[in-house]
Amino acid sequence: MKSTHHSEFLKVKSLFIKPAALAFVSDHLLSKQWKDLNYLEKPNYLEALKEYTTFENYLKKDAVDLKYFPEDLSVSIDSIYCRDAAIATDFGMIICNMGKPDRNLEPVAQKQAFIAEGIPILGEIVSPGTLEGGDVAWLDEETLAVGHTYRTNVAGIAQLKTILEAKGITVIVAEMPHYKGPLDVFHLMSVLSPVDKDLAVVYSPLMPIAFRNELKRRGFELIEVPDEEFESMGCNVLAIAPRKCMMVKGNPITKKRLEAAGCEVFCYEGREISVKGGGGPTCLTRPLERISAKDD
Repeated sequence: MKSTHHSEFLKVKSLFIKPAALAFVSDHLLSKQWKDLNYLEKPNYLEALKEYTTFENYLKKDAVDLKYFPEDLSVSIDSIYCRDAAIATDFGMIICNMGKPDRNLEPVAQKQAFIAEGIPILGEIVSPGTLEGGDVAWLDEETLAVGHTYRTNVAGIAQLKTILEAKGITVIVAEMPHYKGPLDVFHLMSVLSPVDKDLAVVYSPLMPIAFRNELKRRGFELIEVPDEEFESMGCNVLAIAPRKCMMVKGNPITKKRLEAAGCEVFCYEGREISVKGGGGPTCLTRPLERISAKDD
């Protein structure tokens, strides 16, 4: 059985999460922070806890080894979207430097959690570089794609390349569009979710032409998210295993297209924990190790 951290679609063996109870903490904290963090609306605290329990139980049902980031009042409610503060590699974690200033203490908090778990640290992105985990995606075990966005800048990408190219990893840069500007959350994984070695969910209208062509050159079949399901996070799909996916409810066309491609799809109610804060299932998880039954 082969194990790697360099995949977005193999069967998840272990991952970190930060449940709503530990990230949102209280209704009072939500009331205090949601506007400044650019949420669409204030999440309902009790409903968020219910939604997250369903989300977490699905992960447990799939025999995933769950690890938990602890409650930490030095970080904001955005810490529920725990993918963004670090990148997992076979050589150790890369600690990010957030492009959203309100989240700049999350990488420090995650680093402490990794060290406590005995997980090695490969490197860190430092100022003036910024890099967020939602802007990176493994295309295969030797190729990492990174989006140049308002959250991930040229200096951050250069540091990432220095860290990984020394390990034989190819880093491909996707030059992302302006879209709604610097205050909006718009990552590479806003328009790309690999769900198998040759299958990815995409939103082509906001995808760089050169990057989309590169996916096709690599043999990816592209499942297109319709315009009406982009804002409801139809493109934010978490693969638990090859063609076994999680997504937010309310995206029936994308769900049907996934199922037509042979995918099993679990949809969770995510109005409070996903839609209002702009973070779907990929954002809510920091996958570590994935496994395949075959060495190829």
